[in-house]
Amino acid sequence: MVDMNEPISTTTYLDRIARARASMAATGVDVLLVSVGSDLPYLTGYEAMPLERLTMLVVPRDGEATLVIPRLEAPRVVEQPGVFELQLWDETEDPVAIVARLAGPPATVAVGDTMWARFVVGLLEHWPSNTTQYLRSATVMSALRMCKDAAEIAALQAAGAAADRVAGQLHAGEIPLVGRTEAAVSADISARLLAEGHDVVNFAIVAAGENAASPHHHASERVIRHGELVLCDFGGTMNGYCSDITRCVSIGEPPAEVADAYAVLFDAQAAGMSAGVVGAACEDVDRAARRIIDDAGYGEHFIHRTGHGIGMEAHEDPYMVEGNTLPIAPGHAFSVEPGIYLSGRWGMRLEDCVVATADGPLALNDADHSLVVVEC
Repeated sequence: MVDMNEPISTTTYLDRIARARASMAATGVDVLLVSVGSDLPYLTGYEAMPLERLTMLVVPRDGEATLVIPRLEAPRVVEQPGVFELQLWDETEDPVAIVARLAGPPATVAVGDTMWARFVVGLLEHWPSNTTQYLRSATVMSALRMCKDAAEIAALQAAGAAADRVAGQLHAGEIPLVGRTEAAVSADISARLLAEGHDVVNFAIVAAGENAASPHHHASERVIRHGELVLCDFGGTMNGYCSDITRCVSIGEPPAEVADAYAVLFDAQAAGMSAGVVGAACEDVDRAARRIIDDAGYGEHFIHRTGHGIGMEAHEDPYMVEGNTLPIAPGHAFSVEPGIYLSGRWGMRLEDCVVATADGPLALNDADHSLVVVEC
């Protein structure tokens, strides 16, 4: 078993850098540049603060990687011998010029998907687009990060189990609903995620009655009433990896229409989970869940993709959506979350995360999937 209290080893980062370079060679990328975002901690263990001061990992296809960082941020860096050299810059220096000298001019550069535009524009002054081709870092990094290793899977399992415990508290009636605002319940769920070991709460959607027909409803001052369906979709980051779960509860026995629709949703989600096998196309997961909802007559009310990848980010590759023919590979981690939304009336969604393995889908959540009835 992987001990999540142990830091990731230098050997792991060396392996990730080596695999990034192999991907660069395969895609014709001369230099990889990553700044703020998840690619940087994935490759180095260091997470840059989202400052106007440039932090940049410069990875040439041949040669040593260099982490260019403001001098005042240096105490936060845990050095990884052999993974990168550290180059500090002072307040009177131009860090973009430093990067340009280190890496260029390349024929093809892959820049971080979440790099600030100000730095890309600065690079264009040194490496004009008529001489340097600019690609997204996903060209190099997406396939690497999609396939989770054992330590990453263990982290996802731990985060999923913590979210399950909060879902269990919801089902047990330990989170009061009636007479409270959606915002108050959202804050309660957030506090419980932190108490269960999450470092950060990424979201805690609480949507009652007609508000649940908006998939990304922002918890409001609306008071929750008896007799309503309440959708709770929440997750956070724990030891660098994310959780994401959705469960609905009925306050009192649900009307027949709601119960019947939830039975369809239950079957659709189970079908999507079962479809997430190694070798299947990502779109097959979407098709499996959508077919059941379509056949029940709710197709027009399922208005989003069936799932998204999960890892260091709550939403990342691969996406379970029609048109994505990428074959599912061992280590791919993703959500399965079909929904049915009737505008002005009610909405429902059921979500688990799963990791594809050679032995079949490994569920990261096992909280009760039924429409649990609570009374308070």
